[in-house]
Amino acid sequence: MRARRSDFHTHTVFSDGELLPMELIRRAAVADHRAIAITDHASFSNIDWLVRNVAKDCAKADAWGIEAITGVEITHVPVKYIDEAVKLARDSGAELVVVHGETTAEPVEQGTNNAAVSNPDVDILAHPGMISEEDARKAAENGVYLEISCRRGHSAANGHVSSVAKAAGARMLVNTDAHSPEDLSSMAIATNIARGSGLDADAIRMALVTNPESLLGKLGRL
Repeated sequence: MRARRSDFHTHTVFSDGELLPMELIRRAAVADHRAIAITDHASFSNIDWLVRNVAKDCAKADAWGIEAITGVEITHVPVKYIDEAVKLARDSGAELVVVHGETTAEPVEQGTNNAAVSNPDVDILAHPGMISEEDARKAAENGVYLEISCRRGHSAANGHVSSVAKAAGARMLVNTDAHSPEDLSSMAIATNIARGSGLDADAIRMALVTNPESLLGKLGRL
């Protein structure tokens, strides 16, 4: 059976993206995606609003044969409050919780990666930059996926992330962090990103097929 693309990190006009959730979902459906998660930047000021409103569009995506997942990306929340933000997201009904990791492209507070991978209620640590071996091991222990990013700037550390994740046994995903429809990637493009990060053929299949299916299963979307 031909594998279809799943992307668990995207943005809409509800944060700094270009399209409404429904528009982005439609673009992904036309591009033959299996699933797409809408994960706009979130903090205490907008978590409940985001989840409530994104869910309205995601609920209608069945018309196009795509799984549309209501999520958030906890972004630049102080380390001491990350667990509180994650709990608020879950209590608000978020299906998927992503934490904006310590990318080399932004001044993310040190310790964000550790807080994210230490919390089993976090699904994905996005673009974790120069993540430590210890934090990668915690991600493996707590079932937190580490992201290989297709986004310029964030992708600069992909080689390091893949190397450390592989050594720690942490599961990886290849996500776009899409802000515009042009950012959505085909399976071929995502495969090249994964290959460029240093993954071999087996690890690429894990990151692009096996791990997305496992996450969809965890979310009850299979």
